[in-house]
Amino acid sequence: MSLLVLEKYASQFRAENGFGNKESIHLKSLLHKLGVLAVFRPLEMEISGMAIKVGENNRFMLINTARTLGHQHFTVCHELYHLFIQKDFKNQVCHVGQFNKKEKEEYNGDSFASKFLMPEEGILALIPDNELVKANVSLATVLKIEQYFSCSRAALLHRLRELQLIDKVQDLKYGSGVMASAMNHGYSLKLYEKDCQSEVIGDYGDLARKLFERDRISESHYYGLLEDIGLDFSILGSNGDEKE
Repeated sequence: MSLLVLEKYASQFRAENGFGNKESIHLKSLLHKLGVLAVFRPLEMEISGMAIKVGENNRFMLINTARTLGHQHFTVCHELYHLFIQKDFKNQVCHVGQFNKKEKEEYNGDSFASKFLMPEEGILALIPDNELVKANVSLATVLKIEQYFSCSRAALLHRLRELQLIDKVQDLKYGSGVMASAMNHGYSLKLYEKDCQSEVIGDYGDLARKLFERDRISESHYYGLLEDIGLDFSILGSNGDEKE
């Protein structure tokens, strides 16, 4: 699939979900809207995440929160490619952001994620006119763009190189000392850190509850399923009220 086709699909997918090509996207809200069952949790494996599609309406993604928040956002967009754009998709374990052309659909996923998360029109709108010359985008502008789109530095630099807005020298320069540069410009470090949080987006809990109510699983199995996604029932008393 060509880069122009992926650009087209990314723009169309934004439009279909009510976003223009200058806006940043609250990805967890989008997952709710799309009905994707998404599990965010820290993994010991080095993978970024995975996606599974069963039929036309059952879509699942797993995001590794032992990676930086910016990397997680890119991973969500990569998995959206598999679940909504790729034809005849079933499942895939992903190491995202590598742009490895030897793995066709992983490369397509990375390219789609780059264009969907950081649309060209939105990037250009954030760059001062005097910097809209090849190899003239400042570090301050790079920080402003990555904070606005909540993306990783590596993903943004790849996108800027693709758009010929920075050169190789700037790529190498801006790619080092990422957290220090953010601190020096007064930005929070949250985007560049691993949050290792556990969260579920979607109806996992509701599905588990229905299985329990229909006597398909035991009460202990039901609570076990909920604990698997990080819910801690030790904070509840025997009557279900919170302990004080």
